[in-house]
Amino acid sequence: MTISDEAQKILRKRALTLSKEISTSDEDDQYIEVTEFYLATEWYGIETCYISEVHQLDDFTELPCTPDFVFGIMNIRGEIISVIDIKKFFGLPQRGISDLNKVIVLKNEGMKFGILVDEILGVSHISVNNLKFDLPTLTDIRSDYLMGVTIDRLTVLDGGKLLNNNRVIVHEEVSL
Repeated sequence: MTISDEAQKILRKRALTLSKEISTSDEDDQYIEVTEFYLATEWYGIETCYISEVHQLDDFTELPCTPDFVFGIMNIRGEIISVIDIKKFFGLPQRGISDLNKVIVLKNEGMKFGILVDEILGVSHISVNNLKFDLPTLTDIRSDYLMGVTIDRLTVLDGGKLLNNNRVIVHEEVSL
């Protein structure tokens, strides 16, 4: 099968367009790179600077006697990672587990854990100037972790706030 000269020109043009870096004509305009994903029926993103990797959901172990938002633990290349069901943490409707579910591993200097997401959509660059920060419709727990919402209704979560939150840390206490 050969590709016609016209098709080759179109493909070269597309490749050239895709290979160009994002131009920021306005020096004040700042872009962030986010990984987009679904939680229930909602579209979310989180900055890639907080993501160490995305892993297939497999071979997880449930943990008894933990809060309901703790999905379990996973062994990723010899390291045990706690996995948080962020839908339960945010009080979102639950969907069953499928082969589309992924674990996004968040990491900073002092903390590392995974969040369970329904489906990864990809990576994009968004302008920080286009984020709306005050949304009266987000008054629940999600607003505590909100970085902003784009005009396209992508809710960008603040990975730093998630990683530095004591609510996701489970303390074992012995009662006498």
